[in-house]
Amino acid sequence: MTGAEKYSTSHHLPELSGLRAVAALGIVVTHVAFQTGTESALLSRFDYFVSVFFALSAFLLARRWRPQGYYAKRIARIAPAYLVCVTIVLLALPQLSGVSWGQAVANLLMVQIYVPDGLIAGLTQLWSLCVEVAFYLVLPAYMALGRRGRVVALVVGTCLALLWPWLPFVHDSIDAWGVNLQIWPISYVPWFAVGLVCAEVEPRLTTNTRRLRHLQRLLRPRWLYWLVALAVAWFAGLEAVGPLGLEHPSPAQFNVRVLLGTVFCALVLVPYALAPATGSGPGVLASPMMQALGRWSYSIFLWHVAVLSVVFSLLGVPMFSGGFFDFFIVLAATVAISIAVSYISYELVEKPGSKVVQHVLGSGAQVPPGQPEQQRQLRPQAPNLPRSQQ
Repeated sequence: MTGAEKYSTSHHLPELSGLRAVAALGIVVTHVAFQTGTESALLSRFDYFVSVFFALSAFLLARRWRPQGYYAKRIARIAPAYLVCVTIVLLALPQLSGVSWGQAVANLLMVQIYVPDGLIAGLTQLWSLCVEVAFYLVLPAYMALGRRGRVVALVVGTCLALLWPWLPFVHDSIDAWGVNLQIWPISYVPWFAVGLVCAEVEPRLTTNTRRLRHLQRLLRPRWLYWLVALAVAWFAGLEAVGPLGLEHPSPAQFNVRVLLGTVFCALVLVPYALAPATGSGPGVLASPMMQALGRWSYSIFLWHVAVLSVVFSLLGVPMFSGGFFDFFIVLAATVAISIAVSYISYELVEKPGSKVVQHVLGSGAQVPPGQPEQQRQLRPQAPNLPRSQQ
């Protein structure tokens, strides 16, 4: 497909699977940097790759909306690997020997951000899955709105997201109840909105070849968008912009953090979503290695914090040592072990578990895990264009 050709919204976009792998590894990097005490404004804000996950999920689910069996497919996609991971970590991680039944049940039910002290060692990163599940729950209602209704919903949702941290009971929630209301789902509407807006824009590209050609020319220098995205992450990681680590930000600082995360995920996702690579050979993100890592990315995300806890003991490296050498060796070990564990999880839990759950729930067509079903069910279609538009 040349730059002048239109493409169908049914196009399979393999680069998005590779982008999922990059996002998962970026999250691993930021957690290793934090727990090794590595001082880096850039690495501290690699947690913005969570925003890429949110936006990517929103785009893939909304671009070819299929309501039939939707909830069953979502359960089949996330539940088997999640439950196995949480159960094993609860039973095997020494730091969790004193965890309460309430904390354990909250984590198994994926409601840990809503209960006091619900985030526990080895599983703290799973707060974002609670947010993701909330998005899954409301997406059908959002998609049922007309186009204008969806625009209104995004505008209202974004305004509420920015207003939320200013509510007194939200800012004081940790001290009052032991629950961080700042990280409740409403706060991250802008991140999901990036993907939802892309899903609204994509079909319009099929009706205007000139618009498509111009957009592709604008978005194709992807290295430039990555460079700007990294600059945004670095800026967001400066202490003058907001606190790092676990320090609670003020409402204004949290607004800035979310807005910069929105810019970051837009810079990363939009070039791949709206100007997919074409040509004779696949790009790096579409390579076999990145496709495999994309399939395993969910399990990489699930397991890497528990693996990181074990790596410190295996290597004899103290936490928060502040040494760059410690960062690199801990990162290398964590990535290697996480990938190995994730491959096992994918083959033994995700694939068979997804099939079993879908069979039990009767969700229809089988959907192998690793990417959202919309991306896997679709195949490239050669556009049938008038010669004047080719």
